[in-house]
Amino acid sequence: MTDRLLSLLGLCRRAGRLTLGFDPVMDSINLKKAKLVIVASDCSPHTARDTLIACHKMGVKSHTVAYTKEEISLAVGKYTAVLSITDEGFSQKADTLIKGGITHGYDD
Repeated sequence: MTDRLLSLLGLCRRAGRLTLGFDPVMDSINLKKAKLVIVASDCSPHTARDTLIACHKMGVKSHTVAYTKEEISLAVGKYTAVLSITDEGFSQKADTLIKGGITHGYDD
């Protein structure tokens, strides 16, 4: 069985629709390119707070997910604790998967 959210993040990376790392993510939020921001469960409290505050101020959806930096990094190919999806379609699918708690399995 595959992990749908992590697979989607890998696909976003290959499509060039993913921003990785604190500074690039903050830039994507401030430039209104970020559609959804994802924060790893083991992200430092300072980084998580600053990222989530910026998202709130700019009206960008954000989620802290149950995945660790290591798990996310294996999916996207780069060690990171925060990332942003810059494509509306990908962000809607990720948001649905996160909100619905449906991260394992296959599409029906």
